[in-house]
Amino acid sequence: MTAPTWNLSLAYNGLTDPQINHDIADIEQGIAGLTQLDPTKIEHLQQALVKAEAIGVKLHTLSSFANCITSVDASNEPAKALDVKMDGLYSRLQQQLSPIQHALIHGSDEQLAQVLAGNEQTGSLTHFAFTYQRERLKSATSLTVKEEQLLSAMQVNGRNAWSRLYDNLTGSIQVTLTLADGSQETMGLSQAASILYGSDTLRHEAAWRAINQAMTQHQQSFAAILNALAGDRLTEYAKRSDVAVSKCQAPVHFLDPSLFDSRIEAQTLNTMISVTKNNRALGQRAGKLMAQCYGQTCLKPWQEQAAMPASEGEIAEQYSFEQAITIIKQAFTGIDPEMAEFVDYMVENQLIDAAPAPNKRMGAYCTQFANSRTPLVFMTWGNSMSDVITLAHELGHAFHNWVLKDQPRTLANYPMTLAETASIFAENVVRSALMEQATNKQAKLQMLWEEAQSALALLNNIPVRFEFEQAFYTQRSQGELSPAQLSQLMSDIWADWYGDAMDETNPMFWASKLHFSIGSVSFYNYPYLFGYLFSKGVYAQRAAKGNEFYADYKALLADTGAMTAEDLVQKHLGMDIRQADFWQQSLDLIAQDIEQFAAQLAR
Repeated sequence: MTAPTWNLSLAYNGLTDPQINHDIADIEQGIAGLTQLDPTKIEHLQQALVKAEAIGVKLHTLSSFANCITSVDASNEPAKALDVKMDGLYSRLQQQLSPIQHALIHGSDEQLAQVLAGNEQTGSLTHFAFTYQRERLKSATSLTVKEEQLLSAMQVNGRNAWSRLYDNLTGSIQVTLTLADGSQETMGLSQAASILYGSDTLRHEAAWRAINQAMTQHQQSFAAILNALAGDRLTEYAKRSDVAVSKCQAPVHFLDPSLFDSRIEAQTLNTMISVTKNNRALGQRAGKLMAQCYGQTCLKPWQEQAAMPASEGEIAEQYSFEQAITIIKQAFTGIDPEMAEFVDYMVENQLIDAAPAPNKRMGAYCTQFANSRTPLVFMTWGNSMSDVITLAHELGHAFHNWVLKDQPRTLANYPMTLAETASIFAENVVRSALMEQATNKQAKLQMLWEEAQSALALLNNIPVRFEFEQAFYTQRSQGELSPAQLSQLMSDIWADWYGDAMDETNPMFWASKLHFSIGSVSFYNYPYLFGYLFSKGVYAQRAAKGNEFYADYKALLADTGAMTAEDLVQKHLGMDIRQADFWQQSLDLIAQDIEQFAAQLAR
């Protein structure tokens, strides 16, 4: 089995499928129909909820289909055009829903209860209760209907356009690696990035420097993207703050929208980051132990994501995609055979795209077709253990979606914080299974390397991203930052978190990390730390719960679409994530893995 490509026919038979135009016509007709509804009438509000959900399913399916194609080939113009069209239709839907949303958010509790009770035509609408109870928490910062409509209209050619520019740039950039012997290789950006995860130590530095050279060459464009996205958001928050202050409410802080979408409280985030910062030496120790494997005292930036280097006289192990699937299935079987069967389902239905391609976008993700609730996984295969772990991570997301497939769509919409729980849990399962199977020092070191690498990435790199973005937004409120200022800011924060674990910073990381340039969400970083530490705690229950663990784990995932993070942890773990001891217990578990790595290296 070579690294596979998608079969997207579950949604449409290509971009010329007549069903696409048919569904677009249905969406446009449905949006037009919403204009006929009177938001002062209960039955019309009920109809609007049902109609909007049906429109949303078709819109989301078409958008995912277009995005899947452009992810594999960023130069596909028809797919890009379809993606932009879907963006425009989504904006139109939001504009037409604004009067409905305003009525549901600002109406009385009695009115909302009447709406959610439903009628003979709609049936019960109580599955919308959690969504609108949450939305009503933002009523003090909501603008007028016309203002909300204007914001939605401007998204397409504003925030979302900047995000598309980043995707188009990174999907089309070619980089040239200059190797130690003077030879050169030219390839797509995503292909160069995949080298950084592999075991080819002769090409790591060349790939990293080629990527950074490309980022520097286009730094004005990347800086414009970051400044525009942040400026757009800050302008909106200022407008919402005016409304809040007039209602004697606190102004909108730039973290507030992210906290709301992540369904966590500011106290939870502050506690998690504070405890992690107090323990940042743990990730630094992991990095220095990894450096020992290179015969160094500290790591280089091009080594922190790489596969463990081979011992002298040995060749680093390579993993085919087929081997990766076998490894993941065996590991998942240890939790429950149903999880392994799910992996077969993903493979047999060609729902994974991992084949390298010149115009492929960077990164890895999981999405789904809303009409069939079918999950899909995207990545670029590079034959390393890191690729095995990445595949497990994305299959963890896919399994999460699969667990929720029979839930109403509104109750299957989980936040990033809880999304990363399932993905990182899957990583833990695979690493643990491989560790148990390890029979010699090298095999054990391989798995402990993966644990150490995760610790460095999640306990140091993710907080770097968070603190950089936090500092950037603070400074951006006073004006735009130049590429040089962005690079200096990144270097300063990088040095603080990495300490003596790395003697060189990664100043262009603000440009090469796509998460900073996503138009739909800001602070796409701390949820990974949340998921890492939370999933450690969840996985630790496996031995104690025995045969009951799998059912409890699925029950936890099933609740992620209908609870805040605080309530979910209280219900399933009986703990308060606002308190430092919750996070410290997971860090203590990670410390045990790092000490085991140190002990194994010393043998």
